[in-house]
Amino acid sequence: MPPKKKARVSKTSAKSGKIDDIERTSAAGRKRKAAAPVEKTGEGSQSAGSAIFTCWLMKSEPESRFENGIDVKFGIEDLKALPDQTGCWDGVRNYQARNFMRQMKEGQQAFFYHSNCKEPGIAGIMRIVKEAYVDHTQFDKKDVHYDASSKPDNPKWSMVDVQFQRMMKRFLPLSELKKYHLQHGANGGPLKDMALFTRARLSVQPLTAEEFDFILSLEDKEPL
Repeated sequence: MPPKKKARVSKTSAKSGKIDDIERTSAAGRKRKAAAPVEKTGEGSQSAGSAIFTCWLMKSEPESRFENGIDVKFGIEDLKALPDQTGCWDGVRNYQARNFMRQMKEGQQAFFYHSNCKEPGIAGIMRIVKEAYVDHTQFDKKDVHYDASSKPDNPKWSMVDVQFQRMMKRFLPLSELKKYHLQHGANGGPLKDMALFTRARLSVQPLTAEEFDFILSLEDKEPL
């Protein structure tokens, strides 16, 4: 069983109230008093050619789907309903996605992306509240993400803890993000190389500060 104060979050391998007046680490690593629930990461927070990312997109399924008799549904409303609106992002079984989680630092922000559903897209924002540690579900024979090849003395899989921050002002559907991706690919723009389209199968994806800030700005604009 997971700790009583940290409810377990089941994720598929494809895959908190309102926070005001807190100190939060920006993408540049600086701390400042937050006047709003979400801060923009700003330019220059990621060096050119650097493999270090400070913003993320994490996918989960908001609609019921059963694996071995277990419903793997977990949407942003489910995260909000957990104690402290916090849960562990377990069940990731892709090495590249796992490695990205291992790069995550406490205080960094991630978009909660609804996947494998009628209308996929970005539903809200969460933040990393605990850095990567061993994913216990790999050892649980009753869990859909059990991995018999992973051993306690040499575990393969990791997870992080995330906390709900807020809903987007409007849902940002994949269809709209794809339009911007195509526009930016043709004419230049921040979403031209976005992993959502270049590494679409990954359930945990890195975002540059420029990508994160551009996507965040879309919630204040009319749909494309």
